[in-house]
Amino acid sequence: MAETTDTYTARESVYDVLLVGNPNTGKTSVFNSLTGLRQKTGNYSGVTVEKKTGIVTGPDGGTLRLHDMPGMYSLIPKSLDDSIAREVLIGEADEDLDIRLIVVVADASNLNRNLYLVTQLIDLGIPVAVAMNMMDNAASSGVHIDLDALSEQLQVPIVPVVASRQQGIDELRRMMFDQVGPVDRDARTDGSTETAGEAVSFAERFPRRRLLGGLLDEALAPAAAWFEEHTNLNEVAQTSEALRVTSSDQALQTWMEGRQDPSCKEDLKRIVEQTRGRLDELQVPWRMLETILRYDQIDDLYSRVVREDRDAQASLSVRLDRAFTHRIAGPVIVLAVFALVFQSIFSWAEAPMTLIEDGIAALGAFVYQFLPAGMLRDLLVDGVIAGVGAVLVFLPQILFLFFFLALLEDTGYMARVAFIMDRFMKSMGLSGHSVMPLLSSFACAIPGIMATRTIKNWKDRLITIMIAPLMSCSARLPVYILLIGAFFPSMTILGVFTLQGLMLFSMYFFGIVVAIGAALVFKRLFMKDAVPTSFVMELPPYRRPSLKWVLLQMYERAKVFVTEAGQIILAISVVLWFLASYPQPDDYDSMTSRSRIQQSYAGELGQLIEPAIEPLGFDWKVGIGLITSFVAREVLVSTMATIYNVEEADETSVDLRSSLRSEVDPETGDRVYTPLVAVSLMVFFALACQCMATVAIVKRETNGWKWPIVMVLYMTALAYVGSLVVYQGGLLLGYG
Repeated sequence: MAETTDTYTARESVYDVLLVGNPNTGKTSVFNSLTGLRQKTGNYSGVTVEKKTGIVTGPDGGTLRLHDMPGMYSLIPKSLDDSIAREVLIGEADEDLDIRLIVVVADASNLNRNLYLVTQLIDLGIPVAVAMNMMDNAASSGVHIDLDALSEQLQVPIVPVVASRQQGIDELRRMMFDQVGPVDRDARTDGSTETAGEAVSFAERFPRRRLLGGLLDEALAPAAAWFEEHTNLNEVAQTSEALRVTSSDQALQTWMEGRQDPSCKEDLKRIVEQTRGRLDELQVPWRMLETILRYDQIDDLYSRVVREDRDAQASLSVRLDRAFTHRIAGPVIVLAVFALVFQSIFSWAEAPMTLIEDGIAALGAFVYQFLPAGMLRDLLVDGVIAGVGAVLVFLPQILFLFFFLALLEDTGYMARVAFIMDRFMKSMGLSGHSVMPLLSSFACAIPGIMATRTIKNWKDRLITIMIAPLMSCSARLPVYILLIGAFFPSMTILGVFTLQGLMLFSMYFFGIVVAIGAALVFKRLFMKDAVPTSFVMELPPYRRPSLKWVLLQMYERAKVFVTEAGQIILAISVVLWFLASYPQPDDYDSMTSRSRIQQSYAGELGQLIEPAIEPLGFDWKVGIGLITSFVAREVLVSTMATIYNVEEADETSVDLRSSLRSEVDPETGDRVYTPLVAVSLMVFFALACQCMATVAIVKRETNGWKWPIVMVLYMTALAYVGSLVVYQGGLLLGYG
C-alpha cells in the first residue's frame, strides 16, 4: 500500500510517540481511541509492512504524532513485522522520527508476560509510559494490581484504561503530553506552527535502574564496547543489546545482517563467541540468559505488586475452554457456530435486501421516465443502476458476515478457533503460524497474504500465500448468495437450519478442505526439506464484546466494499454496457433482444469461449462473467445484471434471481440454469483465482511473477476440474 498524503506531514513541532505492545493487548483499540479518524495508513520505507499513523490532540491544543507499531513480544525479531518494529525502536530504521515517548499497552490480566517487553523498552533509554489496558478483565479474573507500587518500582508512569469502553483514554492523553513536555498549543495540522517548547527529559523525572551488575557486566563489556563504537545506542541500551546478542543467536544474526562492513560483522561474532566462552568459565548459562535474568526480576516484582484470587481467575474461562478447545467437542462447536452464522446471514438479511432491491428498481424506473430515450438513459438504467445495484443488494449479507466475525473476535472465541485449527494443521504437517493469515483471508485474501509476514520460515510462508485465496472471501459472498437464493428453497433442516444456510456454510467449508489438500501437495512436491517451526499462540481471556468496536469494524469494511469494489463495479458496468449494446447493425430495430446481444462485442466474446466452458454447464453469458470477474469476483453479479437488463431493456430493472430461474434455451426449451449449474458455478468461484488485486499482492510479497503465475494456473485448473466433476457427475446421477 502506497503512503497516503495527508495534512499532518512531518514537522519539528509535532513530536513522535510510539505505541507498542504484545499482540492481543488491545493496542489497536487504544490507538483508535486516541486518534479517532485522524489516521493515515502507509508502508515503512523500503518494505511492505503496513504502519498506521494518527494525530493526538492535547487538552490545550498541542498535537502529537502517534505511530501504531506491529505487535511484538520482545526485541528479538521473529518475523518481518518484529524486525521493522525493533529497527524503529532502536533508531536503526530509515524513518525521520523525533521519538519523545514509547507508550506500552499492557494486558492487566496477563501482566507477568507483558512486563518482559516493558523492561526491555525501559532499557532503551527512551521515555516509557504504560497504558494498563483491560483492567476490567483483570478484576473479573481475580487479578488485583497495585499500580502505584508498580509505577514506583519500574519508575515509569502507568495509566489504567479500558479502551473498549473509552475509560482512562483522557487520562492517558494528558499523561502523554505531560511526558513529552510542552508542545506549542498553537501548532496546527496544516504544516504551520509557532515556536515549540522544549521537552523535559525522562531521565530527570524517573531515573532508570539497571538490571545487570558485577561479573556479568564485566563479561559483557567487550560486546557493549562494540555497540558503543558502531551504534548510537545509549549506555544502558548498549549493555542490554550486548546481553541480547550473547543470549540469542537470532539477535546476533539480526545485528550482523544490519551491518554492511564484513570486518564489522566478524568483530561482533568474535566478541560474542569470546563473551560466551567467558560466561562458560564463570558457569553462567548464557543461552536464554536475558530471559532468565528478566523473569527473575519480573517474578519478584509481580509477587510484590499483584494479588491473585485464583478461584475467581480459574472459573469461567477455564470452564469454557474445557469445552471450546476440547479435541472432539471443540471442532464440533466451531462447525455449529459458523453454521448458525451463515444461517443468520440468510434469515436476517432478507428484509433489508428486499428494501434495497425495491429501491434500486424504483430508482431505475424514475431515471427511465425522467430522461428522454437515448444512449444516456440506457447507460444509466441498464448499465450503472443495474450493474452496481445488483451487487449493492447483497450488502446486508456482507455486513452481517463482518458483524459476526468481529463479534467472535472481540469475545476471544476466534483465538480458540485458531487454536483448534493450529492443532489440526500440525497433525497434517503444516505450520501453525498459518492459522491467523488464513482466518484473515475469510474477509479478504489480500490482508491474509500480507499477514503471512509474521511467518519466519519462508517455505511455510509461501505455502500459506499459495492457499490463502482458497479461503472464501467476502467478494465471493454475493455470488454464493445470488445462486443459492435463486435455486435452493428455504426449507428447514433439523428444526434450526435452512437448506440455504447450510449450502452457504458448505461452500466455506469446501474452501478450507481444498486449501488443506493443496497445502499438502505443495509441501510434498516442492518443499520436502521444510522444517516445521514451533508456534506459540496466546489465548486471550473471554471478554464482553464492545458493540461500538464491532459496529466500527462493520462500517470500515462496508466502506471499503462500497468505495473500492463499487468503483471497480461501476467502471466494469459502463464498459460492459457498451460491449453488450454495440455494434448496432442496420436491422437492429427489427432484431430480437437476444439476437442483439448475441451479436454485440460482449456476446461474440462469450460465444468464443462457450465451447470451453459448456462441459461445466455454463453458457456464453456466464462466460462473459468469468472474464470480467477476474478484475474482482463480485463483478460476476453486476455483469449478469447488465446483460439481462440490456437484453430485457424496459422501464424497470430486471430481478436477476428471477431472470436466472426463468432463462430458457430457445432451441431446446430446457432451463439454462439449474441447481446443478448453480453448484458447478459456485465450485468454480470457490477455487478459481478470480481477483487481479490478489495476484498483484502475491507478486509483491514473493518479489517476482513466478509464484503468482503458478497460483493462477493451479487454481484455474483446480476450478475447471472441480466444476467439471460436479456438473458431469451430477448429470450421470440424473440431476439436470
